[in-house]
Amino acid sequence: MAQNTPQYVPPRVWQWQQDNGGNWASINRPVAGATHEKALPVGEHPLQLYSMGTPNGQKVTILLEELLASGEQGAEYDAHLISILEGEQFSSGFVEINPNSKIPALVDYSTAPPTPVFESGSILLYLADKFGRFLPQGHHGRTQALNWLFWQMGSAPFLGGGFGHFYSYAPEKIEYAIDRFTMEVKRQLDVLDRHLADHEFMAGAEYSIADMAIWPWYGGLVRGELYNAAEFLDVGSYKNVMRWANMLWQRPPVQRGWRVNRFWGPEEEQLRERHAASDFDRP
Repeated sequence: MAQNTPQYVPPRVWQWQQDNGGNWASINRPVAGATHEKALPVGEHPLQLYSMGTPNGQKVTILLEELLASGEQGAEYDAHLISILEGEQFSSGFVEINPNSKIPALVDYSTAPPTPVFESGSILLYLADKFGRFLPQGHHGRTQALNWLFWQMGSAPFLGGGFGHFYSYAPEKIEYAIDRFTMEVKRQLDVLDRHLADHEFMAGAEYSIADMAIWPWYGGLVRGELYNAAEFLDVGSYKNVMRWANMLWQRPPVQRGWRVNRFWGPEEEQLRERHAASDFDRP
């Protein structure tokens, strides 16, 4: 039986306790808008990405690297680091292109006026449509890819904000919360595992933005790169997810995209900013 923490009685009106947020207390707040004035840098390429190498950021850089590898030179981009740990997502420049203050955000300067795009799923769909790649053209295939893209957008908050928060980041371990979100994450892994038993990729036989959206979260989880929870979740039992996750990791564009805007871990896995393909070759 789960052990309960001392009973909490909600007040009639909630009040913000600024020191009650665990590892993220310094940046979590109940209001939107900018906290400071700062313009965003703009590089030389048409696509300007403002991000950090979290799973949500990796989705977009993997797609951009895949587009470049496929020959789309118009997909050249500058990736500027936005450190969410330091609250850079609350600058006036960032809030102007994404009023929700979440990474990643993109500005496409090849349009007049420039087009800001925010929310990782929206950026993936925007770029796939712009270049006509990595989204099946037929009605059935496109719909299946979008089904799984939006599945990821709706499911990952339970993995990150739910399981990841209470298992790794919360200031205290709450058995009920960990059990609740562990059950949901394992259910999601089972959904993926059953689907991938009969499909090579998420949308069938064709690699798509659905794979690129799901892999950084769930591929990273089963590969032991998120929350140090692979053993806890018994990820080896999801053999089809493991097959798919390891298959995608063999793609060089995935490996490159995974590194962009990453500033932690072994030095050879980091690339704080990306402004040219040659940046990956730097020691």
